[in-house]
Amino acid sequence: MEKTFILSDSQLVAKFVGGDDTVIQDLINRHRDKIFGFIYLKVKNQELAEDLFQDTFFKVIKTLKKGRYVEEGKFLSWVIRIAHNLVIDYYRKQNKMKKVYETEDFSIFSLLKDGALDAEDQMIRSQMIKKIQYLIEQLPGEQKIVLKMRMYDELSFQEISEKTGVSINTSLGRMRYALINLRKIIEEHKIKLVE
Repeated sequence: MEKTFILSDSQLVAKFVGGDDTVIQDLINRHRDKIFGFIYLKVKNQELAEDLFQDTFFKVIKTLKKGRYVEEGKFLSWVIRIAHNLVIDYYRKQNKMKKVYETEDFSIFSLLKDGALDAEDQMIRSQMIKKIQYLIEQLPGEQKIVLKMRMYDELSFQEISEKTGVSINTSLGRMRYALINLRKIIEEHKIKLVE
C-alpha cells in the first residue's frame, strides 16, 4: 500500500520559490475557501470578492517570485494579511475617487473627474489615452490580450482564464509581465503620459 505525503505550506512555498510554478495552484486550492470567505465577509459582493481574491494571489506570487517572503509563521495568516490590506486599499480608493467609465470605442482605465472637463483637460486626456493605447499595442500578443480583458473589459482573472483556455496562474503571470513590459517601454523611450 502506497503512502501519499501531503506537503506543508512551507514545503510548497520553498518548491515554488525554487522554480516549480505548478505548486502555487496547490496553495491556492488549499486555502481558497478560507481566504475567499474572509474577503467576502468584508466586501459582501461576489464579483468584487473574486477580483480581490485574484489580486491577493497575484501579490502573493509577485512577492514570492521576488524572494521577499519571510517564513514568520503560517502562510495562510500572511495571505490573509495581504487580502486584508487589499480590502482596505479598495475602500480607501472608493472614498477618494469617483469612477468614470468611458463610452468611447476603446476606453482606458478609470480616470478621475471633478465636474466637466474644460477643453485643455479634454485634449490632455485624449493625448494620454492615445499614448497608452499605442504602448499597449507594443506588448506581446498574449500579454496584450490579458491586459485588455482585465482593464478594458473588466473581466476577473477567472473569466480571463476561461476565455483564453489557460490557468489563472498563467493569466496572472501574463498580466504581471504586461505591466512590467509597459513600464520598460515607457522608461526606454522616455515617454511622458502627461505633459
